[in-house]
Amino acid sequence: MNALHLSGPATSRAREGLTAVFFGGVVPASEAEEKLAEEIGRALAQAGHSLLHGGYNGLMEAAARGASSQGATVTAVTLIGKHDEWGAFNPHATSSVHLPDLGARLNHYLEHADLVVAMGGGVGTLHELAAAVYYATTVRPVPVCLAGPTAVRLLAFLREEKWLFETPTRPLGFLTATESAVAFRAHLTALATAPIGGA
Repeated sequence: MNALHLSGPATSRAREGLTAVFFGGVVPASEAEEKLAEEIGRALAQAGHSLLHGGYNGLMEAAARGASSQGATVTAVTLIGKHDEWGAFNPHATSSVHLPDLGARLNHYLEHADLVVAMGGGVGTLHELAAAVYYATTVRPVPVCLAGPTAVRLLAFLREEKWLFETPTRPLGFLTATESAVAFRAHLTALATAPIGGA
């Protein structure tokens, strides 16, 4: 396992390839969503992304399985002192990063992200998604994609109840939703050819 690793913002350092961050729950909402997570991992790897994820099971493991099947680097990002409590990493993680607290963990994810993908999950996944959206509206416009029916319903609720709304100073052009693997692959293609941001 890697020692404590902290790094500066992604924009201030040389980088190789692309990095996708995957947020998803330990208990998938359905077999279909678990299959979608695996397809997303595969598509990310085929598009040249390495994968950062929590390292554990459920949707995280499914995405890692898809990415590793295509030879992508799959990094587990966890907390120092919690790894024993949370259990072993899934077998698809090829490296790991152990950080001192939740803030450092979230910063590590977001500072390295070229793309964030979030699926359904529990309060931890919700926390990660909220941090990603806030980061993308205030620090840099990292693309955030909510994938699968559970996450798409969440996004619709957040918009309807005005928890999430666009303003001139906080555009939401970085935020998209896809319900299928085909739609996700199309989204990846669009990201490769068009700038993010705007309305």
